[in-house]
Amino acid sequence: MNEWDRLQQAALTGRATRREFLRGAAALGISTTLASGIMVKAGWADEPKKGGTLRLGMEGGSPSDSLDPRTYADSVMIAASLAIMNCLVEFDTAGNPTGELFESWDVKPGAAEWVFNVRKGIKFSNGKTLDADDCIYSIQLHRGETKSPAKGILEQIKEIKALSPTQVGITLSSGNADFPVILGDYHLVVVPKDFTDWSKPIGTGAYTLESFEPGVRLVFKNRGDYWKPGRGNFDTVELRNIQDVAARTAALQSGEVDAVNRLDARTVNLLMQDSNLKVVRTKGTGNRFCFVTRVTDKPYDNKDLRTALKYGIDREKIIESVYNGYAVPGNDHNLDALNPFYNTAMPQMKYDPDKAAFHFKKAGISSPLELQTSEGAWGSAVDCASLYQQALKKAGINLDVKKVSADGYWDNVWLKVPFCAVYWGRRMSADQAFTQVFGEASDWNDTNWKVPEFQKLIKDARVETDQAKRKEMYWKAQEMIADDGGFICFAITDYLDGYSAKVRGNEPHARYDLNDNRVAEKGWFA
Repeated sequence: MNEWDRLQQAALTGRATRREFLRGAAALGISTTLASGIMVKAGWADEPKKGGTLRLGMEGGSPSDSLDPRTYADSVMIAASLAIMNCLVEFDTAGNPTGELFESWDVKPGAAEWVFNVRKGIKFSNGKTLDADDCIYSIQLHRGETKSPAKGILEQIKEIKALSPTQVGITLSSGNADFPVILGDYHLVVVPKDFTDWSKPIGTGAYTLESFEPGVRLVFKNRGDYWKPGRGNFDTVELRNIQDVAARTAALQSGEVDAVNRLDARTVNLLMQDSNLKVVRTKGTGNRFCFVTRVTDKPYDNKDLRTALKYGIDREKIIESVYNGYAVPGNDHNLDALNPFYNTAMPQMKYDPDKAAFHFKKAGISSPLELQTSEGAWGSAVDCASLYQQALKKAGINLDVKKVSADGYWDNVWLKVPFCAVYWGRRMSADQAFTQVFGEASDWNDTNWKVPEFQKLIKDARVETDQAKRKEMYWKAQEMIADDGGFICFAITDYLDGYSAKVRGNEPHARYDLNDNRVAEKGWFA
C-alpha cells in the first residue's frame, strides 16, 4: 500500500481529519479533483440533502430520564434536547464558542459586564417569537432553589436583565473572559418564558417530540423550515437507548441503526475494515473515566488512603486491555492535553504497588474497601474495576467490587456512595471544568472536595487577564486536585463513533461524540 492509499484509507475510516487529509494530499501532490472525490466519500464535501429517517443507537440513557434540562446527566438526553431545542451558545468543531440563540455579544473592559444579542425572527414550535425574556427565563431555571448541575457555574451572575426584546445584559460578580463558554453548557437550552411542561417540550430546534419511552427510545418529527441553513435534514429521527456495546455494534452492522456512539475499542479495528461503515475518531478529548471517593466519608477522608488508591491503579494495563490503545492515561484531574492550560510539567501518576502499599499501611485502614460499579456508569466500567482490583491486590489492598444495577445508577449510586465509577465529558474551559466538578456550589462535586484555597484560586484565575499568571494558577489547581482530591482519573479515551457509510455531516468535534451530540441536526443521507 502506497502513501496515497494509506491516506485514503485513513480518511474513509475516520483515522484522519479533513484538515489532516488535505495537508497530506497537498504534500503528495494529489490533484484537487482526485482529493475531492475522496472527501465526498468521507462525508466532508457533498451538499446536505433532505429526507429519510435517522436511527441512532446510543449508550447513555436511563429509565429515570426526563427532558427537563435540570436533570440531564448523559448523552441520550443531551442529544434528545438538541434535536428539539437550541442552546444560547454553540461550539464549532474546534471548540470555539459561536453564536446560537445568542447571536453575538459584547463585553466591557474587566469582563464583568456583558451584552448578548438575541437572534431575531426565530420561532418556537408553538409559534411564539424568541425574545430576551425567554433567554433569561431559561437561564434562571438553573439558578436559585434548584438541583440543576449548571447552578454552580452560574453562581457568578450578579444581575441579569432584558435591555430590550433583543438584548440581554448580564453583570458578573467579578470578571470572566470565558463567560460565553459557560453559556454553552448543554443544560442551558432555551424554552419560552414560564414554560413548565417537560413532557411536551417546546423549542426552536429542527424537530418536535413525537414519543418518549424513558430508557428505551425517543422519536422526533421534522417541524420544517429550520432557521439554520443546511441543517435539520431528516424527516424523522429515532433515538434508541442501547446500553450494551455489543448490541449497539451489532445493530450498526446489521443496518438496524445508522449511527452509534462509544464503539468498543477492542473491536473497532475490525469495523474500520467494513466498507459499509465509517468510524469517526476524535483523538484525546473523549470521556474522562474515573473512580471517585467522597473525601468527607470515612475511610476516604484519609489522604494516605486516597494516595494509595492512586498509586494502586495500573492505568497502562487498563488502556491496553480495555481500550486497545485508544486512550491516554489520566492524571487525576479533569483537563486533557488539548486544553491550553493543561499542566505539561506535572509528572504522570504511574502504577507503583510498593508506594501504594506504603501509603495504605500509613493510613492504618482496617475496614474493607468497596467500589460500586455498573455498566450503567459506562459500558466497560466493570472490566476496569476488575483490573483495578487485581492491581491493588499486588499492593496488599483488598478491594471488593460490587456490581450494581445499570437502571438508575446515576440516581441511586453516583453522589450517594463513598466510592464509585464515574465518567466526565469534556468541558470547554478550565474554569468550567473546575467549577462544575470541584466547585463549592456545584451539586455535581462528586468527591465533595471543597478546599478554600482551591476555591479562591479558581475564582482569582477567572478574572486574571494576564495569561501567564492565569496559566500558573490553573497549573497549581491541577496539582492540588491530583495531590489531595478523591478523583482517580485513570484514562481519557478517544471518542469512537460508528456510522453507516450513507450518513454525512459526521465530522469529529472538540467537545462530544456524534458531532457534539448534534448529528440529528447536522447530518444527512448521501
